[in-house]
Amino acid sequence: MSSEQPAETHTQHVREMPIQNTAHRSPLTAHRAKPWYREPWPWLLMVAPLAAVAGGAVTLWLAVTTSDGLVAEDYYKQGLAINRTLSRDVVARARNLHARVVLGDGFNRVRVTLSGEALPDRLALHVVHPTRPGMDQTALLTGVGRGTYEAALQPLTSGRWQVTIEDEARSWRLAGIWQLPEQNALELAAP
Repeated sequence: MSSEQPAETHTQHVREMPIQNTAHRSPLTAHRAKPWYREPWPWLLMVAPLAAVAGGAVTLWLAVTTSDGLVAEDYYKQGLAINRTLSRDVVARARNLHARVVLGDGFNRVRVTLSGEALPDRLALHVVHPTRPGMDQTALLTGVGRGTYEAALQPLTSGRWQVTIEDEARSWRLAGIWQLPEQNALELAAP
């Protein structure tokens, strides 16, 4: 029995002693390693891909929820109509037409003074926003005196507007760009 006791004591002593082998430890692994999520480098490396995913999600949301206002549904017909539109400019030049367009207070009333040959009784005024078709307006201007026409408009916002004046038969046109509120008046002549 006495021979068995030292064997058990030796086994118990070996179990209680931790095994430490420091001969193969490098100075970099001498401290206890942190979990990966407590290190800054994985997070720094994940920032760019996560930002790209978030940016892609925002871009997709914008593409789905907003309309593409710059694309005309009948672009082919509009392209074919360019020659006819250019001929309207030639007619306006032949009639020596010139117009002065003035907005009233609050940008909600327009007055056009037209000079030239064969002035019509009424004019059509088209005010077109370059990027937002929902803001476009068309007004029929009635004559209030020789060569003077007036009409009411919805108030125009500041920005760049494409303005076209034409007769009801659409035989001629005058067009130009109007920058509001910098320009209170716009002078139009045939190109």
